[in-house]
Amino acid sequence: MSGIARVLLARGLPVSGSDAKDVPVLAALRAVGGRVAAGFDAARLDGAGTVVASSAIRADNVELVAARERGLRVLHRSQGLQALMADRRAVAVAGTNGKTTTTSMLVVALQRAGLDPSFAVGGELRGAGTNAHEGTGDLFVAEADESDASFLVYEPELSVVTNVQPDHLDHYREAAAVERAFGAFAGRVRPGGVLVACADDPGAARLAAAVARAHEREPGAWPRVVTYGQSSAADVRLEDLEPEGGRTSFALVDAGRREGEVHLQVPGLHNALDAAAAYTAATRLGVAPATAVAGLEAFTGTRRRFEDRGGADGVRVYDDYAHNPAKVAAAVATGRQVAGEGRLVAVFQPHLYSRTMDFAAEFGAALGAADEVVVMDVYAAREDPVPGVTGGLVARAVPLPPERVAYVPSWGDAAREAAGRARPGDLVLTIGAGDVTMVAGEVLGELERRSPAATTGGGAA
Repeated sequence: MSGIARVLLARGLPVSGSDAKDVPVLAALRAVGGRVAAGFDAARLDGAGTVVASSAIRADNVELVAARERGLRVLHRSQGLQALMADRRAVAVAGTNGKTTTTSMLVVALQRAGLDPSFAVGGELRGAGTNAHEGTGDLFVAEADESDASFLVYEPELSVVTNVQPDHLDHYREAAAVERAFGAFAGRVRPGGVLVACADDPGAARLAAAVARAHEREPGAWPRVVTYGQSSAADVRLEDLEPEGGRTSFALVDAGRREGEVHLQVPGLHNALDAAAAYTAATRLGVAPATAVAGLEAFTGTRRRFEDRGGADGVRVYDDYAHNPAKVAAAVATGRQVAGEGRLVAVFQPHLYSRTMDFAAEFGAALGAADEVVVMDVYAAREDPVPGVTGGLVARAVPLPPERVAYVPSWGDAAREAAGRARPGDLVLTIGAGDVTMVAGEVLGELERRSPAATTGGGAA
């Protein structure tokens, strides 16, 4: 939502808005002219002609109810974003996992080529310090959210699908419906366009194969398909993957031609795959391979995507937005890589009662690769509590000895529990889409208070 507001403001339109809490992004929007505030009040609609609402806003929200009563135009977030892209060459990046990082990497690669694209991303690019930008070029790159099928309003020139996996079953009800939605999304690509899809993910591979067959039958109606991944069947292949602590290196082979080595500043196989997706999209948009590689190497990460939050008492603390089983598994695997000889202490906050109920066992299995696990209670977001659905379901599913797993329903106790389990050389990783990100800072505070410098009154050089 803040990205849409930022682009509208850059185009000279007056923008007002509200959020449940006075989060930092509100201050950033005020600094560029937005009239935004915490809390909801129907009086804030005065002077507004159009209301754009995110999927997190309930139908009984006082501002949304008042907007409809007054006959104002009410748009879903995706409709607002589509309106911004209508006169640009649109690029939409979708997928159950990895779309924020892939979108961000693609933006940096396009910027490296001097194309200055407009963009709206679901996370803040560390290098740019923003999640959106009104560029001077004709490209508009957007992260396409599949959670409620609202990504079906976009009409991109090029689409990326990183993976197709069961998620958001509160909306889709079954995995087959998720795949159908992605199939419809692929069908929204404009004539003559391109679908970039991951050959390593079974769901994305099935989608790619189906669209390729449709393209053969009706080339004018369906996009051309280009695949990427470690699979030998991929058009763009990753080879010689080498984890290097907090970095990752690999070679890119495009249509049989080795285009050189990529040295990413971010760790993990999932980031290497996202980089391959961004490279594939950038080169199909006309960027030279060497320039695309240089852009990927310049990428420094996205906020809350395995973000380094600092360290104290010999313990490093990272934070990650992962909130479905595959993302959690990827975050934990990356944590293991970066921890090296140290142990990994994972702090997980389940997001949504429906998702916790559907995937408690899978979350537990993903967390089982850590050495110590702290599970918080469910972050409700837009949902009402479901009897019997708590973080305890996940904790009980973690395949570790009971003494290495703690269910901590009190938010205030989570940081103390995590810090108490960590020792010098370890890595603490906070995981989840809710307010667990603030726990990372609390863990650092606990570690600082117990460090020798704090107890002796010493300082750090």
